[in-house]
This record gives sequence, structure tokens and C-alpha cells, in this order.
Amino acid sequence: MNIIVSVDQNWAIGYKGDLLQKVPEDMKQFKEKTWGKVVVMGRLTFESLPNQKPLPNRTNIILTRNENFRVEDAIVCHSVDEILKTTKYCNPEDIFIIGGEHIYKTFLPYCSKAYITKFHKVYPADTFFPNLDEDENWRLIEKSGPRQYQDLTFEYITYENINKI
Repeated sequence: MNIIVSVDQNWAIGYKGDLLQKVPEDMKQFKEKTWGKVVVMGRLTFESLPNQKPLPNRTNIILTRNENFRVEDAIVCHSVDEILKTTKYCNPEDIFIIGGEHIYKTFLPYCSKAYITKFHKVYPADTFFPNLDEDENWRLIEKSGPRQYQDLTFEYITYENINKI
């Protein structure tokens, strides 16, 4: 499993149910990495998607405690174990955890890599991703050069989990 997320300098990921910043290059990179793959998200993340529709050309898995929650063209699971069973025969490299905060924290120990887009800015935020620079289980393995979008500088950083479950 992998994680893919955009964070600000304080590892914030969202505010009032939305992304901190929509950067076209980052959105394109997200699409390219997850296209044809499995994406795992929480119900609130799903509900924040355009038209509350599953992401196209991906197997969408939604985690919710609501036993009555149904979505056409998506798999709805109600526990971590159910997701692990559902993805058991998938190539682990083809599974991407895409949010939100609780889902990221829950699946972090199961993930091999984290693909982070790091914005060099601080935004108002109410949801956060764990700081991998302070987590002894994760090490930085790749870093792009700085990129620019309007007045925002950002970079792509890849971390590897050295103690994956």
C-alpha cells in the first residue's frame, strides 16, 4: 500500500472539508499515480469529490461505519480488516490511501511508501497528516527540485516505511 497526500509546512492537509490548495501539476501527478489502481478513502473524502462520484478508472473503496451507506461503482467497507481482505489479492503497489486524516493515520503502518506534495506555505487548517520527518519508521528516499505554481513553491517528496506491518 501507498499513501498519496499534499501537505503544507505544518503537515496540514485540509480545511473545512476541502484541500488546502489545488495545484494543476499536483492534481495531474495524483491522477497519473492512481490511474487504473485502487484508491481507499473515508466517507468524508468521498463526499468531497466532484459530484460525489467515484474517481474514474480506479477501484474506489470507501471506509465508513455507516452500514447503510451505498455508492454505485464503489466498494463500501466498514472496517480496516474488511479493506485488508478486499485488497488481499491486489498488488500492494497498486493501492493508494487518499484520505482523510483518520484514514491516513489508520493505514500509515500498512503502507510501504508515502508520496507527499509539500507546499512551502502555511494555510489555515483543521486536518493534519503525521509529520514523517519525526517518525522513526519513515525515511526520506527521494525529493524533487522546487516547483512553482503562481506564488506557491512546492516539491514532491517520497518516504519509505522501514517497519511496515
